[in-house]
Amino acid sequence: MVKLFNIKLWLLVILLIPLSTKAAHILIPMDDSQQNHLKAYGIAYFVLTYDVEVSWLLNYRGGSFMFIHTRTFEQELAVRGVSYQVLADVQASSIITEISHPDVNMEEIVLHKVPRIAVYTPPHSLPWDDAVTLALSYAEIPYDPIYDEEVISGVLPLYDWLHVHHEDFTGQHGKFWAAYRNAPWYQRDVELSEGLARKLGFSRVPDLKLAVAKSIQQFVAGGGYMFAMCSAPESLDIALAAEGIDMVHEVFDGTPHDPDAQEKLDFSRTFAFQNFQIITNPFEYAKSNIDVAKTGRDQRTDFFSLFEFSAKWDPVPAMLTQNHESLIKGFMGQTTAFVSQLVKPTVTIMGENKSKGETRYIHGSLGKGTFTFFGGHDPEDYRHYVGDPATDLNLFSNSPGYRLILNNVLFPAARKQKQKT
Repeated sequence: MVKLFNIKLWLLVILLIPLSTKAAHILIPMDDSQQNHLKAYGIAYFVLTYDVEVSWLLNYRGGSFMFIHTRTFEQELAVRGVSYQVLADVQASSIITEISHPDVNMEEIVLHKVPRIAVYTPPHSLPWDDAVTLALSYAEIPYDPIYDEEVISGVLPLYDWLHVHHEDFTGQHGKFWAAYRNAPWYQRDVELSEGLARKLGFSRVPDLKLAVAKSIQQFVAGGGYMFAMCSAPESLDIALAAEGIDMVHEVFDGTPHDPDAQEKLDFSRTFAFQNFQIITNPFEYAKSNIDVAKTGRDQRTDFFSLFEFSAKWDPVPAMLTQNHESLIKGFMGQTTAFVSQLVKPTVTIMGENKSKGETRYIHGSLGKGTFTFFGGHDPEDYRHYVGDPATDLNLFSNSPGYRLILNNVLFPAARKQKQKT
């Protein structure tokens, strides 16, 4: 009788073992073990579309993601080639317990909604003209392309997140006039811009671009999230500081510029930069001294360092700097990086080359919203020229630079944290 009881007991234990170790969560590690970091962000977005929350584990294995296990999610991971681990409930709980310990610089951030994404881009632009559209397309994260007509019509409040890239909000057509004024593509762009300005009721392209810049600023102040790269951060602030001033040379708009434009700039209107000098010479390929010097740069020594933030006390910059590397390769652009001394003290510096006085990656607040500025054009194309072929992200699926872009895409999905005291 005792022997029969023992057999039944062991059978019960054997039957219970699968239940106690049943896989209930999926962990996407974001450290060096991940075979495709960029598509992992797309998986996080994909899970959110099913109204399933995603835990973003700040500073845990490179900023990993964790969510409940379903066959659908696991199949999608396999299809997209993203590394993952299947965990039992007890294992997932152990990770959360480890992260929550007050002595470790880690935190769980809950992503709970699908961010509505808009990318400000000209209708005739090519996909590889913008690193963010490349990243979004590769990660399979959908977005709506919008441009001046949509912004002026008032669509921005429909979105959570807005990206702007190498747009020139000063209305100087990128200051490509000196080198490309006879090029068909440049002449076409100018003609299209001038035609659009007239269509929307503006006499000059600079006036249209200022109106768009102000709409973007109002979007942020009202609670929106804005991410800008390349020339957009610099040209946004120049346009805003120069409101009501004609600082554009006549080769761009047909009217003489104000010789006292510099003295009339109002830096209180800008997002991130102050005390900068504008450059009105049309033969000089620069809009201001916000951008660092481009001559003498050496790709072999061009790097910037990410700051490490407290995940528990500074979760926003901690989210935006999640990475598997802390030393990131530099890359050039219409605006390559920002002169550190011209960055407002209220702005958080997240990545810089301190020895060169260069700030590369910054974040700030305006009203109820936030903005992030990232210098350079394409993290995996050091010196991108007009007409260069597209970057194939299949070759750079673990790019630390592109990870910084995608951190920003998921940031608006996070549940707002209570202010710690």
